[in-house]
Amino acid sequence: MKLITAIIKPHKLDEVREALSEIDIKGITVTEVKGFGRQRGHVELYRGAEYTIDFVPKTKLEIAVSGDIVDQVIEAIIGAANSSTIGDGKIFVTTLEQAIRIRTAESGNEAL
Repeated sequence: MKLITAIIKPHKLDEVREALSEIDIKGITVTEVKGFGRQRGHVELYRGAEYTIDFVPKTKLEIAVSGDIVDQVIEAIIGAANSSTIGDGKIFVTTLEQAIRIRTAESGNEAL
């Protein structure tokens, strides 16, 4: 089992969700987060005054999947979230040791 964590632009969430639904992903956890990467935030102009936004709003997706569909999930996220501009985001894949469904006590891939 793998845990895929993707940090994407907030306006890409619906497109990514639809792409994941097409490959039959049933569960996603979504969190609104702030952060910065190489761009280190950006400068905006508001009523004639410049101010720096150090932390850029992003959306964090967490998806637990069986190991055999990891590549499909990654391709779906990249295809839907890519705008070819800086700040499109990152995808992290980590090993998930155990998953347990609380309601039925199922574990492993059955719990996903």
